[in-house]
Amino acid sequence: MTEGGANRKEFMRVLLVGAGGVGEAIAAIAKPRQWMELMVLADYNVKRAEEVQRKLGDSNRFPMEFLDASKQEDIEALVKKYNVDLIMNAVDPVFNRQIFDASYYAGATYMDMAMTLSEPHPIDPFHLTGVKLGDYQFDKATEWEKKGLLALVGFGVEPGMADVFARYGQDYLFDEIEEIGIRDGSNITIDGYEFAPSFSIWTTIEECLNPPIIWEQEKGWFTTEPFSEHETFEFPEGIGPIDVVNVEHEEVLLVPRWVKAKRVTFKYGLGEHFINVLKTIHMLGLDNKEKINVKGVQVAPRDMVAACLPDPAHLGEKMHGKTCAGTWVRGWKDGQRREVYLYQVADNQECMQKWGCQAVVAQTAFSAVIAMDLLEQGIWKGVGVLGPEAFEPKPFMDKMAEYGFPYGMKEMSPQVETV
Repeated sequence: MTEGGANRKEFMRVLLVGAGGVGEAIAAIAKPRQWMELMVLADYNVKRAEEVQRKLGDSNRFPMEFLDASKQEDIEALVKKYNVDLIMNAVDPVFNRQIFDASYYAGATYMDMAMTLSEPHPIDPFHLTGVKLGDYQFDKATEWEKKGLLALVGFGVEPGMADVFARYGQDYLFDEIEEIGIRDGSNITIDGYEFAPSFSIWTTIEECLNPPIIWEQEKGWFTTEPFSEHETFEFPEGIGPIDVVNVEHEEVLLVPRWVKAKRVTFKYGLGEHFINVLKTIHMLGLDNKEKINVKGVQVAPRDMVAACLPDPAHLGEKMHGKTCAGTWVRGWKDGQRREVYLYQVADNQECMQKWGCQAVVAQTAFSAVIAMDLLEQGIWKGVGVLGPEAFEPKPFMDKMAEYGFPYGMKEMSPQVETV
């Protein structure tokens, strides 16, 4: 439900759970905004939270707290301690259930950038869905509605901004939509590393090695093999053609709930080397999330992989190039065939100069801050568990340039066919 919701407050108080790369970028982008009264930097890694606090240079508005995000009662305690309005979930989604439930019981608005995790179908994982991304959260939507609370799920850049673009395409650009395809690619290079993901490796493994999900009007949601349906997509602003493949992602679960289309997909430009590394990690069992005994120490193999790789939050000065996130919409308008790519391109050098954060995390973060802004102003309202598509898209898109992340729109084909 997007009507009603809490009355507008003049200022917002936020509990930021996670002070990693994206968490830091959220705080940096929110800092100049007068409506942001307080943002608590809560993290298990105290030294990291202190580092972010020092860079922000305002310990009064950005206090730091130790937090184990697996402990729901500790999250609730911080909400009460700081009289928090909104919990911003900026940690790996393995902690989503605890943070989501803490928001509900503490009476705070909830926002995340990745939904609760999926579980593959136990018998036929490459055709049938098991537990889908966000199922846990949407199953509780009625409870949130009854309590008059809002959980805004999937609001980074992808999912998030890309979903806003999908709604905009439906409302303003098309009469009928055949396919909404999220397409993500970059030409970013990182000095000194043969393999160094620019985003959380934990999340990268999760979304790339799980069975990708597709939605079709006639079939509903179904899965396919990882890295399936190769296609070459021409990315704008000098990035150029990149081979993209199916990847499990929240947009495919969110878009069909609010936007009418015949097909919804998500494809990511990983590159052959990146894909081969991920396949090797899987082959060796290093993607396992469950802890195993290693010489008397309990450790999850995936956590070990993450510990061996460089922290994406500290790669900015070694990164070069641009990253593009966007939504490709194909359909019909006024009886003519139309294809449009709505996108946002972030340049790493510009992001480092302006925010002190690398492009991938800055691009992920800005959407969450704009959403907070629109909620604080009362422009976006709602109760229940809602995705970005549930809201009027223009206010968000109008603010993108103001925040330093303008969108572009590229006509992908001439309007020559008629019906």
